Amino acid sequence: MAAAALLALAAAGPALADEPPAEDAPVLALGAVYTADVSGVARGVHPRAGRYLDNLDLTADLNLEKAVGWRGAVLHAYALNNSGGAPNDIAGTLQGVDNIEVAKPRLRLFELWLEQSLGPTAIRAGLYNLNSEFYANESAALLLNPSFGIGSELAATGPNGPSIFPSTALGVRMNVDLGAGRYARAAVLNAKSGVLGDPGGVDWGFGNGVLTIAEAGFEGPTRFSAGAWRYSRRQEDIRVILPDGQPAHHHAQGAYVLGEQRMFGSDAGASGHVFLRVGLSDGATTSFRGGWQAGFLIARPVASRPDSQLSLGFQQGVLNRRFRNNLRDAGGKPARAESGIELTYSDKLTSRITLQPDLQWIHHAGGDRLAKDRVIAALRLKIDLSPSPSD
Repeated sequence: MAAAALLALAAAGPALADEPPAEDAPVLALGAVYTADVSGVARGVHPRAGRYLDNLDLTADLNLEKAVGWRGAVLHAYALNNSGGAPNDIAGTLQGVDNIEVAKPRLRLFELWLEQSLGPTAIRAGLYNLNSEFYANESAALLLNPSFGIGSELAATGPNGPSIFPSTALGVRMNVDLGAGRYARAAVLNAKSGVLGDPGGVDWGFGNGVLTIAEAGFEGPTRFSAGAWRYSRRQEDIRVILPDGQPAHHHAQGAYVLGEQRMFGSDAGASGHVFLRVGLSDGATTSFRGGWQAGFLIARPVASRPDSQLSLGFQQGVLNRRFRNNLRDAGGKPARAESGIELTYSDKLTSRITLQPDLQWIHHAGGDRLAKDRVIAALRLKIDLSPSPSD
């Protein structure tokens, strides 16, 4: 019923700008981007400390129609390597402070999928990052805090996290272009994420069931989308214990809405966009009952710097009563939410090198009312190592 409701939601909306024709795509497109962050807590913990961490993205897209005559097919591969420290070990937040931080640094096969287009419908199958298309705002993409990538109430689910950075899962995604900027898409993915490079590798057994997610909406100068997700197998309650000594189990599920609006300008020059997202979950299987994120992105805030970008974001992860009671039992004084504000600026020094200073303020870190406010300062360096078309 959730998928049907989302399809109905996509019945109206403004037109979307035309996409580049498929004929212009190269046979093989290669990409390589190296990202390095220096991130540390400047206030709120003692002693103050920082960490260096990095991320290397290697991508390849093969147009199978041009390569072997397989009409409407594309093969996508994406390898990911992460190394360095964990700044959130110092900050002690529930939602993290850096979107390239991982629990276990290593080389991974992040994505490997085949997409087949059938008229207005496109089907992908393989290792798939659901956050590449679901629960994502383009206007929030510049911000470093992980909560702006995907809502924490979904990011904290599953036996090994859902199929998002840094480990994806096997799945199938269907996307339908309904015309005039309207779309509807749905995916079914292994509930247990794992890829080559992770301990145990890819989970082929689907023993933990599946995660189903659906989203529909319209895109253009105004964008609105709504989505819903649900795990097929019940997950453990984070607090409630049954009389037999075993934890209660519930279906982890939730829904979200997101919107973006161009406030001024155009794609050709300076422009400003605002965004707002709100998500809710079952409130029993993770620490979060829901959350919201809002903010704005200004492209070319400095007229003489065509690649400059400025973004300000506000976020809050709302904690459920079960988590707050667990924290209280452990001697803490629980807050109702963990909140934060982030300000960041990005600019290209050369055609391949981008520098991005970033500041975050975190209130009630770890969900603890007694925790001092954290100020996190970071500097991101991004180097585009992709071969140019002439190479």
